[in-house]
Parts: sequence; C-alpha cells; structure tokens
Amino acid sequence: MSVAYQLMGDFRPGLIRVSDLLAVAGKRSRPGLTFQSTGPTLQFESADAVLRTLRDRGLRISTARRMIVDYLFETGAPVSAQQIAGGLERTPLDLASVYRNLETLEEHGVVRHFHAGHGPGRYVLVGDGEREYLACDRCGAIEEVDRSELNPVRDRVQDQFGYEVGFTHFPMVGLCPRCAARREGTSS
Repeated sequence: MSVAYQLMGDFRPGLIRVSDLLAVAGKRSRPGLTFQSTGPTLQFESADAVLRTLRDRGLRISTARRMIVDYLFETGAPVSAQQIAGGLERTPLDLASVYRNLETLEEHGVVRHFHAGHGPGRYVLVGDGEREYLACDRCGAIEEVDRSELNPVRDRVQDQFGYEVGFTHFPMVGLCPRCAARREGTSS
C-alpha cells in the first residue's frame, strides 16, 4: 500500500495538509506566497532557445507553454498571469494553465516573479540575470533599475540594521515622479 493511499485512508480534516500530499506524490511544495526560485538561471536569446533547452531537460513543449514563452519575449516587460492569459488573442488560455506553466518556467530558471505593491505578482524573463525594480503604489508603474544604483540603499540598510537586502522579489515601493507631483499639486 502506497504512503499516499495510507494517508488518504486516515484522512480527517486538519490531519493532512495539501502540501503534505503533494510532497508524498513527488511534487515540489511551494512554501508560502513569498517563494522565490533560487535555482540557476538560463542564458538565452530567443524563445526557440528557451524551448529547446526545456525540451532537452525532458519537458514537453505544449502549445500553451510555447504561447506563454513567445508572449513573454514579445512583451519584454514584467507582466501578470492575468495579462498573459488575456493577451493571447489567438487561443485564450485559462488562468490556471498560465500559472502552472509560469511555475514550471520559474523552476527551470526562465522567469522570475516579484510582487509590486498591491497588485498581482509579475513575471519577467531572466535572460541575462536578476533585475531589481521600483514600483509606484498609486498608478502601478514599474521601473527596472540597475542593481548598482541601489547599492547605496543596500549599504545603508546593512550598516544601520545589519540586513543584506535585495529588491528582486519585493521591489522598493513608493510614488513615481508623476504621482508624487500630482500629490504635491493637490496639497498646495
């Protein structure tokens, strides 16, 4: 009798967590909402190069996976799963399929996700390395910044609090120049 079957036979609400069942079934369990892949990233120049690498790793290249990778290359900017699902006019995909594929792409170092303010998580191609962002809490604008530009902030936090910080998963959130100017204009 398999372990999963034994667990299911003993099932009582609160006794088994879904993550336990997924782990027993051999699937990786995501520990909470702040998961960030730390695996190696793929260096790639095209959607075809990504798909070839995934195929070489034994993954099936479904129509949905191909469409999502193509969309990420066409967009070239951080996008939400909802934007991906809605942006595929030729053959719409359901949101669950988009999320499953994005998770697989993240596990294989093709994309990373980050959380910008109050909106949904955003996904971006890794390509040539990790990126860091600034996000506007009012209008949702996202700006990629060179990592070295945030080094003074990182140094200050480490000097004052002892923490080593990064802004790849949770960007620095505030008001963009346009929203800050609007706020100052209305408060005068």
